[in-house]
Amino acid sequence: MQAQQQTLLRDAMRRLNMTRDAFANRIGVSRRALDTWLLPDESAESRAMPEIASRYVMELVERIPSGDEYTQRVYSPSILHEGRPHLLSVDQFSRDSVEALFQVADTMQPIARRQKITRVLEGAVLANLFFEASTRTRVSFGAAFCRLGGSVCDTTGFTFSSMAKGESIYDTSRVISGYADALVVRHPEKGSVAEFVRATNVPVINAGDGPGEHPSQALLDLYTIQREFSRVGKIVDGSHIAMVGDLKYGRTVHSLAKLLALYRGLKFTLISPTSLEMPASILDQITRGDHVIEQTNDLQTGLKGADVVYATRIQKERFADESIEGYTPDFQINQALVDSVCGPDTLIMHPLPRDGRPGANDLSTDLNHDPRLAIFRQTDNGIPVRMAIFAVLLGVERQVQHSMRDAAWKSPAYIGPDDAVFHGID
Repeated sequence: MQAQQQTLLRDAMRRLNMTRDAFANRIGVSRRALDTWLLPDESAESRAMPEIASRYVMELVERIPSGDEYTQRVYSPSILHEGRPHLLSVDQFSRDSVEALFQVADTMQPIARRQKITRVLEGAVLANLFFEASTRTRVSFGAAFCRLGGSVCDTTGFTFSSMAKGESIYDTSRVISGYADALVVRHPEKGSVAEFVRATNVPVINAGDGPGEHPSQALLDLYTIQREFSRVGKIVDGSHIAMVGDLKYGRTVHSLAKLLALYRGLKFTLISPTSLEMPASILDQITRGDHVIEQTNDLQTGLKGADVVYATRIQKERFADESIEGYTPDFQINQALVDSVCGPDTLIMHPLPRDGRPGANDLSTDLNHDPRLAIFRQTDNGIPVRMAIFAVLLGVERQVQHSMRDAAWKSPAYIGPDDAVFHGID
């Protein structure tokens, strides 16, 4: 099965920390041959890997010492919280458990592409508890759970919850966990999701706790960076990451910065108005490694040489009477700016939603047709990554590969009218 060989090859490259060029040289094939082995099944140029090559790759993987920085163990204690399976923070991860989770996400790709079906979570119920507005994250988690065969119950906003009547987080969590097999929680207060954990033994996933963290977003962002880098011969180690915008309240950049800090020799350029700089606690954590950190409010200078530009919107809902001086329409990433200071392989990302109105101080819509813009590939990657999270936390990750069957309906070749075949995902 092509999906199996893609998973094997991607896992080997990640665990050996090699680019495609280096890996092709290591196994003695041309880069072109390796690329055809990694193409999706529906591609006319996709080729099956010869058995002798497959055996050699498996031998290379088996030779990696168990004490190395990577591991084949998927259900790692580092993603557990107090002995129970929850996802509250990226602090729960080591580099090896991140890579192991991504191996599971690779396995999920044919299901996420709507080519295969699995029912490993048939009968399981997910409670999506969103006490703060959400579209992408709520639907993405729900879709991921459904694609594993489960069903979803949604609630959105305080107004429609018993908390509006004075019910405590503890009581809400205890009651809902009697109805559902997993909880995904978004709440406007930092640390609030941990309160849900104290009242339940079912898995709880943090979908955003105020200005705190958004761990699943950081995971899908890193997964996207790795997949995009793979196509252009880059690796995460040694890369230059520019984070732009509201770095004070942007929980996505908090989580992503801490996750990236697990890698080696990165340069972080943090670009924001003085009033919206990255919190000292996050800076302290990422400075513990061999990383370079620069802070500036000059957008044009800060973006030069960046491998990744990660833009965020201003978190207006987090402000009281604080000043946001310096965050003007000039603080916009647009086509003219990208063309003038970014390279041809620069990756442009955004966790969404973005303010697409003319003159907004965000990521401009005039970049929509620029191949460097990866925001929709990001959202698509959220499905296999969140499927992997559910599978690992519910203990079915090893059953997925053997439970797949072909989809009975005709899956779309394109998602949006301007897309390549599934964004060229392979």
